Amino acid sequence: MPRVSLFSPPPGMSGGMRRARRHMLARTGLAWLGMMQIMMLAFPGYLRGGVRSAESQASLEQAIVLMNWISLALCVPVVLYCAWPVWRGAWHDLARLRVGMDVPVALGILAAFIPSVLATWADAGEVYFDSVSMFVAFLLTARYLETCARQAVSGQPGGFDGVPLLRSADRLAFWFVLVQILLACLVGLYWLRTTPEHAMTVTVALLVMSCPCAMSMSVPTALSARRAVQLREGGVLDPADAQALDRATARIARQNLYGSLVWHLLMTPLAALGWVQPWLAALTMLASSLAVAANAWRLTRMATCEPMPLAQSLA
Repeated sequence: MPRVSLFSPPPGMSGGMRRARRHMLARTGLAWLGMMQIMMLAFPGYLRGGVRSAESQASLEQAIVLMNWISLALCVPVVLYCAWPVWRGAWHDLARLRVGMDVPVALGILAAFIPSVLATWADAGEVYFDSVSMFVAFLLTARYLETCARQAVSGQPGGFDGVPLLRSADRLAFWFVLVQILLACLVGLYWLRTTPEHAMTVTVALLVMSCPCAMSMSVPTALSARRAVQLREGGVLDPADAQALDRATARIARQNLYGSLVWHLLMTPLAALGWVQPWLAALTMLASSLAVAANAWRLTRMATCEPMPLAQSLA
């Protein structure tokens, strides 16, 4: 019985698919490395509000200035190289006059990075280099999992037609992104008029929350889990087992899709109220993507209930 995981490479994987996976893995690894360094450098800024002597406060401010410049230098390759697929995708979407999932991601990165550069240059204001690097690292992690799942599906034996589910997920993600961008603009303007010092933080958090990574990988991970089950059963299923597997796959895909949507909808009001920092928004985005992958993996666990027949274990 072959051991096939949710993200196993498909049989006959092409050279282009291997290069795409390697490049994405390299970008993801570099983003995580940059994020860890920038998070350490951001630590002095977290101590700014403490009570201390004037001399200690002056030394702390000097350290913060130095750390901000080092963080800027480390964040540049994360934004330019690691996030390059985001810029390319956003440009292609805008050139075709459409709003894809790369557009809000690009807006979120720019909305946090450019003001941070200006604040570092002027030595005044808040910087968000830690949030930017965390967002990119978590985003690329989710997209790497999605790429592996989609590549695994490309080698899936025939049988189940996942195209309607994929189209449904794409439509839902499109409208979700569109509404979230409009909401981020409106809420940002409200905060700008009422409490300007918090407007940028709230806007960035909402833009980060608008990334539908979990929704985009909801169906591919379910289809990839189906492929793992079918290959483990020898590639050919009897009609009863095949129908049970199809029903379970559709059920898991819908759970992933609508569950991730509900999660975003629950977090969005909290972000709009200013209760979710950009780094926390990025963390919740990663958590929802990992939850989708874990739920899809349940399909393979359900199918291992021996000696129960496959159709019964998936019911």
